[in-house]
Amino acid sequence: VGMAAPAALQRSVVFPAGRHTASLIFLHGSGDTGQGARTWIKQILNQDMAFQHIKVIYPTAPARPYTPMKGAFSTVWFDRYKISNDCPEHIESIDSMCQGLTDLINDEIKNGIAKNRILIGGFSMGGGMAMHLAYRFHQDLAGVFALSSFLNKDSAVYQALKINESALPELFQCHGTADELVLYSWGEETNKMLISLGVSASLHTFPNLHHELSRTEIEKLKTWIVKKLPVESAETN
Repeated sequence: VGMAAPAALQRSVVFPAGRHTASLIFLHGSGDTGQGARTWIKQILNQDMAFQHIKVIYPTAPARPYTPMKGAFSTVWFDRYKISNDCPEHIESIDSMCQGLTDLINDEIKNGIAKNRILIGGFSMGGGMAMHLAYRFHQDLAGVFALSSFLNKDSAVYQALKINESALPELFQCHGTADELVLYSWGEETNKMLISLGVSASLHTFPNLHHELSRTEIEKLKTWIVKKLPVESAETN
């Protein structure tokens, strides 16, 4: 029997108030769900992160055995040998997930959204996943954001960028200095490496912020999102 096509990712969607001309894909952290990430942001902002013209998609990672949890099933985008920036990446699980997320990007393109009108990013592991997806496979996206995220020291992303010639999406990174799970220094090192490889990347530092999201951070992110995906003037035919 041939391999069945992977089931489409479950997703929670915030539709735009007006005409849909751009899309944003937000990837949750390990063990969370799309609905969980949406609810978390909604609690912080006291409302959904919503836009006039941008559809916001929160997909859920399929459950898989997760090594840092001794092989227990968890909704994670990929497996890790350990939560550290100093070990090899579990590239097989990263690459198979890139395929599932490519299907999600293609769904938006089929809906008439240009690829340079699609942004992707996420929190923690979700941000790491977004960097793999954009910088290795979809360098024509509008931009990437990574909140409290990192790449391993010898990341496949760095290897891909070393041989890259094309223009790259801009990166918006945020990190709390009090993060005890994903150290601030890991985020900072990721930022420096990507800049050295030609990515236009900013790093916004939040003093006393742990491994979490803050209102100031999400407001900053929203401003950046609208800068990267501005409202299009009505098209003249």
